[in-house]
Amino acid sequence: MNKGRKTMSNEKIDLPFLQKILSNLKEAILFVRADGEILDGNQSAFSLLNKNGPSQESIYDYFNFELLMESDESHLLLELKDRNDYLIEVKCISATEDVYCLIMNKLSLDDKTSEIKNYVNHLIDSSVDGIVIYNEKGIIDCDPSFASLFGYTHTEMKQQTFSNLIDSKSNELLIEEVHTNPEKFYELNGLQKDGHSINFEIMQHPYNNQGTIVRMAVINDITERITNEKKIEYMAYYDELTDLPNRNFFLKVLKNAINKASDNNESLAVYFMDIDYFREINDTLGYDFGDNLLRACGRRLKTFLETDTFIARLDGDEFLILQRNVPDNEAAASLAESLIAEFEKPIDIDGYEIFVSVSIGISVFPENGTTPQDLLKHADSAMYLIKEKNHNNYKVFESSISEKLKTMFSMDAELRQALSRNQFELHYQPQKDLRTGKVAGMEALLRWNHPERGYIPPLDFISLAEKNGFILEIGDWVMREACKQNKAWQEQGYKPIIVSVNLSAKQFHQEGLVEKIETILTETGLASKYLELEITESISMTNEKYITSTMQQLRKLGVLVSIDDFGTGYSSLKYLSLFPITKLKIDKTFMDGTQRHNQAIVKSIIQMSHSLNMKVIAEGVETNEQLTFLENEKCDEMQGFYFSKPLPPEQLSSLLETV
Repeated sequence: MNKGRKTMSNEKIDLPFLQKILSNLKEAILFVRADGEILDGNQSAFSLLNKNGPSQESIYDYFNFELLMESDESHLLLELKDRNDYLIEVKCISATEDVYCLIMNKLSLDDKTSEIKNYVNHLIDSSVDGIVIYNEKGIIDCDPSFASLFGYTHTEMKQQTFSNLIDSKSNELLIEEVHTNPEKFYELNGLQKDGHSINFEIMQHPYNNQGTIVRMAVINDITERITNEKKIEYMAYYDELTDLPNRNFFLKVLKNAINKASDNNESLAVYFMDIDYFREINDTLGYDFGDNLLRACGRRLKTFLETDTFIARLDGDEFLILQRNVPDNEAAASLAESLIAEFEKPIDIDGYEIFVSVSIGISVFPENGTTPQDLLKHADSAMYLIKEKNHNNYKVFESSISEKLKTMFSMDAELRQALSRNQFELHYQPQKDLRTGKVAGMEALLRWNHPERGYIPPLDFISLAEKNGFILEIGDWVMREACKQNKAWQEQGYKPIIVSVNLSAKQFHQEGLVEKIETILTETGLASKYLELEITESISMTNEKYITSTMQQLRKLGVLVSIDDFGTGYSSLKYLSLFPITKLKIDKTFMDGTQRHNQAIVKSIIQMSHSLNMKVIAEGVETNEQLTFLENEKCDEMQGFYFSKPLPPEQLSSLLETV
């Protein structure tokens, strides 16, 4: 016998209800003594307990009656002994001092679903997507929608444990929060049968089952909501194109990094990186191609991610990099050098082999600023300055940069007025044929004759014109003026010569370049064979198919094409053999005789050019020793101050007579 149980008594007990009334009640009702003796009940109760009628059995033979008497709850969920999958809900009412009325219901999930859903709807004003009853051993029962949500049949679900339906993190939350603080909603991550993840919220109510806990829970599928929230969060903090963090995320991380660096007396560096000539590539090959290039650049930048490095895309072709724990400016410069070297490698985009370069501005905390805004502004200023002067390079911010930028912005406004006010001039530097000693051609060089500052060097304004887009208008003027002047010399009786004109990257990549040149030649009356276009080596290597097509159209027109500053960019025999180039111009930096390897480089360029049936010209020749060296190496042409500096047209008469 269980504790508190007594031997059955045959003493007649007058029940508080007539048996006739009792037998007509639908609820399962049982009367028992405090010691557990079953006095009487209706057929519904006996059927529920799987017995035929009153007998000398105790209620303790079916469940722990003491739990009902000890509990302050009006009802409990109990498990029938020897029937572990059979749960009944029991309400215990004291009928007399020693007699209790037990009202019992088999716990049917179908019967409780509507009641539970109505109760939850009243609490949270939302729908319920599933109901489940479970204990620590497994799923006792569930409705079809719960099983379907996880991809199981009802039978399969009853073979699962609840912990198997959620991930490890949610299991921790289930134990620490859901089970200890019931009757409120918690968000969990579910695992479907096929391995897919879902998100759901759960609210559960525990029932005491003979000392163990059985839980009835309702859930809502919130997968779509969580997915949308993640999308919104992603859009707020990430760049969709490159999958890199965006400006907002970068500023947030930078602010925290500044606070930590300040507390620990450390330094950090901010890098503002811009892809050179991206706009030209984008305009020429289309926005889809440009987007693919940005994605490729993003992937390349991700290879630099380390514990102390954070990388983001700002906008367009601009990227931001944060490097923590930077001991000095040399360490800051080291990363910039690595970035530049990495981006010098070709990038394959849709079958095109693209060469790009980057310009990088650097600001260092705390020397160059103590706020995220100041560090970004100064890194941007340093990048802007280095991009104006020299692409494919980096610059650490200095206080003098601010003054230089003010001057540059002032010059920008004046530059836009220079063309309409006829302040531009063309000077021409003669090119000498080293075999005949005569003038072989002229290079047209732009000069800005400012009314107050005098002649402004091209290095001070050409890159600015490229930046603000004014280079296209200036370039058109130079092209037309050079062709007009060359034709004028011919009409004056001088022997025809070739005049070369430099094309910027923006000019070369502009739409309708070939048609524009053809129009200028027609309008000025100059034969195309007397015009040579010089493009830099870096431009010629940006896009193989487009560059080849454009050059072929120019050559078909009869215009000559040469590579300027050869040896300073991305030299490749493959491209030299593919492009219809007529001449290579050796950059003046290789004319420095103090560097032994320079002569070896010049020799190699001359030999290579001749092997490809190209002429070669050396610029920046300033000494007799340099001239003698070039003559001995069979260089075709030269130009430089040793022969003649650039001169205005009216001072070239004597030289033109030697053509």
